[in-house]
Amino acid sequence: MENFEEGKQQFLELVKAIDAQVEVVIPTSPSNGLFLISLTKGANRKFITVPEDDMLDLISEDDIRQKTMTLLKETIASL
Repeated sequence: MENFEEGKQQFLELVKAIDAQVEVVIPTSPSNGLFLISLTKGANRKFITVPEDDMLDLISEDDIRQKTMTLLKETIASL
């Protein structure tokens, strides 16, 4: 579970680096191996799914971090 907390913290840092005004809600456990994550800015909300393995690998895998960063940039831009 420690890796999840580190991955969650890394995810939150990626979001804040893109837009500090975005609020993030990450569930405490995955559903069917996926985290359904809520991103909210003002009255706008989007949901993204992030595989559990990606969340755990965020801290150590640069390609996972880049893939997640791209997803976050696209999603946040549409908020």
